[in-house]
Amino acid sequence: MDAISRIQQTFRDSANIKLEAATVLAPVIDAAASLLVQQLLNGHKILSCGNGGSAADAQHFSSELLNRFEMERPGLPAIALTTDSSTLTSIANDYRYEDVFAKQVCALGQAGDILLAISTSGRSPSIANAVYAAHERDMRVIALSGRDGGDLPNRLSEGDIEIRVPDASTARIQEVHLLVIHCLCEQIDLQIFGQ
Repeated sequence: MDAISRIQQTFRDSANIKLEAATVLAPVIDAAASLLVQQLLNGHKILSCGNGGSAADAQHFSSELLNRFEMERPGLPAIALTTDSSTLTSIANDYRYEDVFAKQVCALGQAGDILLAISTSGRSPSIANAVYAAHERDMRVIALSGRDGGDLPNRLSEGDIEIRVPDASTARIQEVHLLVIHCLCEQIDLQIFGQ
């Protein structure tokens, strides 16, 4: 396959998984958006975390809430736990990398807050530990995952929500995660601020 054909195939693959995921994930995304809206209206905040490309997604989500998505509105309380290099490296150095998000959740999270935990495989120890820490703080969790969900579904509690992309490709999962994040942001804007 030549380069042009490969690029076109990648676009088709991405479009196909998004269309497939739309049917499966729309009700779950709606439930997650409603939970986020409810907790934001009750004065709570959203903490987000992920590794690698998922760290970028966590930051993207946080920035869309703190600044704005597609409408002019007041900022909403969201913190990406992936952005403070001094905190991340000190925790990784003094303790272990698996605790880089959990220790922040313990320090910053409060009952009623939401953790948006992002892992394409669902097998990241740092994400699993963040989920445990969130539950210890009486927080709910929205998990973005893919493949078979990995270990993540077993770590979720009643009232948590998993948005699992039905694909095995990390790139395709990440592409759908970004679309899910935009859907969540749009629903938050519409449900809190209207048209």
